Amino acid sequence: MDTRKKYSKEFKLDAISLVLEQGYSRAEAARSLGINANILCRWIKESETDDGTAFRGNGKLTAEQAEIRNLRGEVRRLKMEKDILKKATAGMPDHFFAKETR
Repeated sequence: MDTRKKYSKEFKLDAISLVLEQGYSRAEAARSLGINANILCRWIKESETDDGTAFRGNGKLTAEQAEIRNLRGEVRRLKMEKDILKKATAGMPDHFFAKETR
């Protein structure tokens, strides 16, 4: 079971603000918010390298992730079509279709 706690984008941005704008140390800010300092450090790093994809939220894929998902779906569909064709031609005489090559 996934017991991982999820934080909103606003919460993350407020936590980052404590460190970057209000002068709290990372450890102080993390302790006051009840989170692990490593998590806060990761959020700060993500926000600094933000190319518009930091804190996207669940289900919001980057362009690369969406393309990979689409390609995997296409591969799955093509494999299924290939299996259907194999089964359909299984009872046919050998001279009717060329043998599958690898």
